[in-house]
Amino acid sequence: MTAPASIHDDDVLGKVYDARLMQRLGVYVRPYAWLVVAALSCLMLDGLMQLVGPLMTRRVIDSALPARDVGLVWQSALLFAASLVVGFACEYGETMLTSLLGQRVMRDLRRDVFSHVQRLPIVFFDRNPVGRLVTRVTSDVEALNELFTAGVVAGLGDLFTLLAISALMLATDWRLALAAFAVVPFVYLVSHLFRVSVRGAYRDIRTRVARINAFLQERLTGMRIVQLFGRERHEAERFSALNRDHLEAHLKSITVYALYFPAIEMLMSVALAMLIVGGARRVEVGTLTVGTVAAFLQLVRRFFQPLQDLSDKFNTLQQAMAASERVFKLLDTEKAASGASGASGASRSGRPARPPVPARLHGVTVEFQDVWFAYDLGHVARGDTRHAATEWVLKGVSFKVEPGRTLALVGHTGAGKTTIINLLLRFYDPQRGRILIDGIDTRDLALDELRALIGYVQQDIFLFAGDVLTNIRLSNRISEEAVAAGAARVGADRVVRRLPKGYAQLLGERGASISVGERQLLSFARAIVADPRLLVLDEATSAVDSEIEAEIQQALSVLKSGRTTIAVAHRLSTIVDSDEILVLHHGQLRERGTHRELLAKRGLYNRLFRLQAGTMREVEQAL
Repeated sequence: MTAPASIHDDDVLGKVYDARLMQRLGVYVRPYAWLVVAALSCLMLDGLMQLVGPLMTRRVIDSALPARDVGLVWQSALLFAASLVVGFACEYGETMLTSLLGQRVMRDLRRDVFSHVQRLPIVFFDRNPVGRLVTRVTSDVEALNELFTAGVVAGLGDLFTLLAISALMLATDWRLALAAFAVVPFVYLVSHLFRVSVRGAYRDIRTRVARINAFLQERLTGMRIVQLFGRERHEAERFSALNRDHLEAHLKSITVYALYFPAIEMLMSVALAMLIVGGARRVEVGTLTVGTVAAFLQLVRRFFQPLQDLSDKFNTLQQAMAASERVFKLLDTEKAASGASGASGASRSGRPARPPVPARLHGVTVEFQDVWFAYDLGHVARGDTRHAATEWVLKGVSFKVEPGRTLALVGHTGAGKTTIINLLLRFYDPQRGRILIDGIDTRDLALDELRALIGYVQQDIFLFAGDVLTNIRLSNRISEEAVAAGAARVGADRVVRRLPKGYAQLLGERGASISVGERQLLSFARAIVADPRLLVLDEATSAVDSEIEAEIQQALSVLKSGRTTIAVAHRLSTIVDSDEILVLHHGQLRERGTHRELLAKRGLYNRLFRLQAGTMREVEQAL
């Protein structure tokens, strides 16, 4: 469905200028202060060059022509030509310098935003659409690029040019200057109306672009479903409606510009007419020269250009302030609590420094102590009493896994199995109770240290659009030989041998160029080469056939040796050899024991196993 408007409410433009935000932007500009100084120097020099033409015009008309001084004419012409060359060089330099400034600031800001986003807690991504985050890193940062390339620096140049021209006009003839300035209040009024109108148009365009991006992201990701259920025509109609709304918003902004620029031109023509009418009488009585009037006509045209540009830069500044507010709001989002700080050794909770997790040859001890967890307790923080009861996903779960042992988690869908894995990996933190690794609270461990202990194989395999070698070792410094050895242990080497380029073969987005089972084999290789002390398997064999599953089970028996293993499984046949099996039901630990012990109890596990065994027999009979 199309994203609701509420998702894009934060696209409303804010204040025109915010000193706090400008200070934060200044942190990114400070390393490139020399670019700002150089660009401003070019702009100011270009502003001074704008004065040469009118001065040379007055000089030729009032001095050279009456005296028939050809040399003075040539001298004035050469000076004017030189000013044009210098002005060209200044405009070129200003464009290159401000573009370089904007691109470098964008590079640094995007790097910081992406680095920060990677450290945000998983719950943040649960509550924020992907399209919005992409917009922050792309469109909003691009708006800040406009601030530097065509906003603040260029605006300061326009102000300097405006002041220089005004000063020369007043110095040349203050009466004509006042006559030209008489239309300035009307220019301000027209520019104000333009800013208000175009502000709303820009907001509408940004909102509609965000909706188009969100719609495209969702439909392209779910294209298989769209085609499978024959939704192409319906989705095309919905996209056409979104596209039409965007077109209408764009046409509205074009209409505003189409009215604004002719209005400014008309006011400039009025100013020129007032100069001609007022100057003609004074020229007739001999109190004003023709050259001065000609120079004023040129100065007035140059005066209105930066005045017109400043109004457009006003909107650029406004958009940049709104974009920077959204970007810095994202940067101010609290990162996932990383546990103990590496420098001081003090824990997140203020407890004394603790020793690192001791190195062991036989895995680690994992212990859950009376753990309660709910995915959404926001109503508690808000003081919302309408929620009569919290929907706890886990309710007082306690268990302990000794080093080198294998623990299996089973239960119906929604029993809380995957939630236990999410808490162990610290994608979330429990609201009550503790989770210990070798007696240390996971909240007191740095996230990098905790996750380095764990090899995680999940049900929904994610592969990046890179080569096979990179997807297996990720950021680990592992040789290609070690990767190949790890792949061979789980049978993934036969997948690699089938690929034309082997480990250098580029995979499609999310590994779409290989089958689901093959992707799962590569994920096993990824876990094995990391040599973890704690192995976590979340429905790890759900997408492979029985033949491959047998190979994986054999490889897993070797992999699990000497490591602590926690496995979530729907196929109970895959965990019958586990040292202990926990049976979860509606977030509570209902049964525990070995496979034989649980079958003998004739309880929930017995029913689950018999149901699956019966289903398997039916399948075998059908075959």
